[in-house]
Amino acid sequence: MTQDDQSRLDALEARIAHQDATIEDLNRIVTEQWSAIDLLTRQVAALRERVREMAERPAEAGDEPPPPHY
Repeated sequence: MTQDDQSRLDALEARIAHQDATIEDLNRIVTEQWSAIDLLTRQVAALRERVREMAERPAEAGDEPPPPHY
């Protein structure tokens, strides 16, 4: 193997090592984002349920004082 072939092989190995590190970083970031998306999705579903329950509950006159302009 010539010196030129060896330097080309070294450059390819360095490029592959860099690409592997980048892929691992991207995989970690995507995994973190999916966890955040899952948490937010569950929170939105819980909030929707609370709003639905509040909309179905009859309003009671004593729950809230009249506004100050009355």
